[in-house]
Order: sequence, then structure tokens, then C-alpha cells
Amino acid sequence: MESLKKKEYKLLIMSETKDTVLMNQNVAPEQFDWDSFESGLDAEARKEKSDLEEIYKGSLKGLEDNDVLIGKVVRLTDKEAIVDINFKSEGVISLNEFRYNQGLQVGDEVEVMVDRREDKTGQLQLSHKKARTLKAWDKVNELHESGEVVNGFVKSRTKGGMIVDVHGIEAFLPGSQIDVKPIKDYDQYVGKTMEFKVVKINPEFKNVVVSHKALIEADIEDQKKEIIAQLEKGQVLEGTVKNITSYGVFIDLGGVDGLIHITDLSWSRVNHPSEILEDGQTVKVVILDFDDEKTRIQLGMKQLEAHPWDALSADLKVGDKVKGKVVVLADYGAFVEIAPGVEGLIHVSEMSWSTHLRSAGDFVKVGDEVEAEVLTLDRDERKISLGMKQLNKDPWENIEQRYPVGSKHVGTVRNFTNFGVFVELEEGIDGLIYISDLSWTKKIKHPSEFCNVGDKLDVVVLELDTAARRLSLGHKQLQENPWDKFESKYAEGTVHYGKATDVFDKGAQVQFEDAEVEAFCPARLLEKEDGSKIKKGEDAEFKVIEFNKEFKRVVVSHTGVFRDEERRNVKESAAKPAASSGEEKTTLGDIDALAELKKKMEGGK
Repeated sequence: MESLKKKEYKLLIMSETKDTVLMNQNVAPEQFDWDSFESGLDAEARKEKSDLEEIYKGSLKGLEDNDVLIGKVVRLTDKEAIVDINFKSEGVISLNEFRYNQGLQVGDEVEVMVDRREDKTGQLQLSHKKARTLKAWDKVNELHESGEVVNGFVKSRTKGGMIVDVHGIEAFLPGSQIDVKPIKDYDQYVGKTMEFKVVKINPEFKNVVVSHKALIEADIEDQKKEIIAQLEKGQVLEGTVKNITSYGVFIDLGGVDGLIHITDLSWSRVNHPSEILEDGQTVKVVILDFDDEKTRIQLGMKQLEAHPWDALSADLKVGDKVKGKVVVLADYGAFVEIAPGVEGLIHVSEMSWSTHLRSAGDFVKVGDEVEAEVLTLDRDERKISLGMKQLNKDPWENIEQRYPVGSKHVGTVRNFTNFGVFVELEEGIDGLIYISDLSWTKKIKHPSEFCNVGDKLDVVVLELDTAARRLSLGHKQLQENPWDKFESKYAEGTVHYGKATDVFDKGAQVQFEDAEVEAFCPARLLEKEDGSKIKKGEDAEFKVIEFNKEFKRVVVSHTGVFRDEERRNVKESAAKPAASSGEEKTTLGDIDALAELKKKMEGGK
């Protein structure tokens, strides 16, 4: 209510004022210039003011928040830069936004963006950083599409890489994209300006990824194509050791890599390439071969030197003695270096006169200095074979005097075969005992049932073949042949007590009182008098129906024992006169009793 009265009072005063003016000016109300009276300006001044206001409104309307303008630095203070953008007032930018440009001076033109049109003091607030970032983002997108190289300032290190300023945008430089080689010290790049390639942009999160490695790889690829175009077999180049592996060395030829296989490093034996070369070493190499695209280049180093065989003495011949060092060991033999780059093979069979082939490691080891005899020499094929046993006397010389037929010796069991045992009498002298010559009585299925490897065994020389270097030995011949006495004891028709040690489908194995003698009883002859058959472990009488001394074979029958007894009783009954009425008759019980008595009597015998 009070404010309304104030307004009415103001209007009343203005009305009274107009009336007073009209009276003083003697002018009719409709002719009085009220605009000049209220503004204090005449018509010409008011027009000028109106024109300026229109210009101002037009300039104000043209300033959009995202527009980038070019302004001129007109004054510098301790904290701010005053920039003229042809606006009604000059704009203000904090000097913090010009940290990257320490040489900012009055008169320099800079890119700006309207931050606020007027602050509380009526000052226009500009931003150089926003303008630079907006324009930089557009520029970075162009660079990404075109692949153009851009300069960037490495600001700091961060997890996994570096932060790079690219036209005012903070881009990420991964550690793997700094160089083609792994980088351990990232700090060495901080504060440096380097060339980069924009490799990835994420518009949604305004992320930019740059790479310095991509530029290096591009340069290398160009160099590689140029180098590859000039490659020729036999060409000698200089390169740098890039990587050492167990199978060879990769050489950097200035943008293209080649491989020296371990066998092409040196004419001498090389266990590992690191024995010859080290990382970063500069070496001369020769191109041995490459594929059609020249992506796989085979290099060599030893080919730049004369072959060691060319320096081998021309006087060396078969039969000469040489000395050397064992450089490689295998089960089948040892390679001995008798001169730098010249190796000879000593086969395991040439290491000892023994016929038992063992591993070469049982005789020599790597690094041993050995003496050997040249067995074969082929200079064209560059092959040489050596022998060690030839330096010792051949044990087969005059063997007839040391091992005549019939002589007895003690040997060592070395190994078995299915047909016999090899016994070593001395180094290089082995003999064979056939399985049939091990025992007179035992039926041996395999020699391991009779003896063990390493056992000492008494033997006798049965045969000697010096030409074939063959000795036939015997063991059972050192004992009397028990089958001579068995021939009479176990003659056909004799009856003996025995035990069925094993019963099977075809018959039973029977053991007699002489442990050396085993007999065979066919299944049909195992039947007892009561119709049952003899079982395993059962004792009974057996009749010999076959004896073969040569094949040590005894065949017996249990059934034949009681059937012979029955036939004999029948014959005796037929021959005896008829008994008188007063005499007692022989009963079957009496016959059984007699048979049992006979068994006991024979058993007593």
C-alpha cells in the first residue's frame, strides 16, 4: 500500500512539473518535446545514442559462448592479460592460462572464448584455455583422420605411460608406444617436445592416445623396403645384435632383421650363442639365403672365415694317432675336436674291445682330453672317424693259448638273451652259454631263473671260433651227468613213489625222490583204482612207461600200476588148483590185503 502511494505521488509531481514547464515555455502541450526534456538530450544526440545502442546490442548478440575469437593483448598485469576483441569493453584472462607460453607480450594475438559477458563489475571475462582446447580438439580430430605428424610436449609421467600436451589437449602416451624398444626410464622424456601420431580418439570421454613408436616403425618400414630391395645372396653387411636365443642370434641390419643360426656362428662347436656374441655388439655377416618376400633372411658369420678343414695338415692319414678334446657326447659315441673346427667321431664300439655296447658316457665325458687313432678320413666329405680301443692290444690275439677248448675259467654274467647267457671272461672276451648248457636236470625257461647279471659263474670252453670271434661255453659240463645213473634206476617198467607237483588239462608233473628228476603223467593215466583222479600235492605210485636220456624225458602212469596188479592176480587165480571143500576160498578182501602188503614191502625197499 505504501509503495503504491509513492508511485501516485511521483506521477502527481511529474504532472505538476509538466504543467509548470508548459506555462513557462508558452508552448501548447501537444508541441512540447518531452523526450528531450526527460533525457536531457536534444534530438540529434538522442539519435546518436540510439545508433550506439543498436551497435552494442548487435555486438552483444554476436558473442556466442562457444565461438572462438581472435583478440589482441593490450595490457599485462601481474595476474591478468587484458585482451581487446573489438567489444564494448576489453576482456580479462588469467595469466595461468598462458603458462605454456612464457613469452606472451603486449600486441600478441591470442585465441579466446567468452566465459562470462559481464561479471559483477561489468567486466567481460574471456578464456584462452577453453578457446585453445576447443580449437585443439577439432585439430586433433583432423590429425587423426589425416595421420599427420604433430608436435607434443611431454608434461609428466603417469601410470602406464606419459601425459603429452597436444595443442592444449592432454593426451595419453602408453609406455609401449614410446619406442620400438622396451623403455625402463620414463623420466628421461619429461619436459621434451617430441613428434607423435594420433592413434586413437574417444569423442565421448574426450580421450586422445598418441604414439611415438608408430613414427619410428613407419621410418623403419621405409628403410626396410629400401634395404630389402638391395639384398643379394653372398652380400656382406654390418649389423647389430638385437636378440640372442638358444637356437641363434637376430641381427638388426638397419631396419630389417636377419637370423644367424647357431651352426653358422662358428666353425667350432657352439653350445650357446652367448658364448660368441652379446647384445648390442656390431658384427659383419654374410647373406646366405632369404625367402621370396625377403621377410626371412638367413645370415652367417663363419662363412666369412676359411674352413678349418682347409688348414688341416695334408700329412694326416689313416692309422695316425691324434689328440683332441671331447666336445659333444651321445649314447652312440663322442665327437672329439682334433683341430679348431675339425671334429672326429669315436663310435662307442671303437672305445673298447668289449662286445657289450654301453653308453659312450661310461668311457669319456665332455672336456676330456683323449688320444685316438684315425680309422677313416674323407677330405671331400670332411668326415673323420676315430678309435680308442686300437691303442690297446687286441685281446683275441693268441686266444687259443689262453682259452683252449676244455679249459675251465670263472666269468661274469653280463646280460641275458632268450636262448642263453653272455659271460665276460676278460675285457673284450665274451662267451655264450646256451640255456641247454646251464643245468643237466632243471628245465629252465629263461636264463634269469638260473642266475643274475653280475654273478660269477664257473664255465668250461666248449668251442672256439677265432675267425668269427666266438666262444661257446658250458656250465653243466663241470658236473657229472646224473642221467647216466638215472637211466638204470628209472628204467621202463619200474615203479616209484612220487608227488603230483602240478596238475593241468593235459596231465600232471610228477616229482620223484631224486629232486633232479621230473616226470610227466598224461591225464588219462592219472585215474585211480576207485575211478577218481590224482590231485595236486597227492603222493602215489607211478610206473615208468618211457625214459629218454637224450631229451631228459620221463613219462609215467599211475593207472598202469593197479591194472598190472589186477592182471597178475587173474593169472595166478587161473593157474591155482580148485580148493577142497574143507579149504577156505580167497576173497576179494584177501586180494586187497595182499596188494596193500606188497605196497608196504616195496615201500620198505
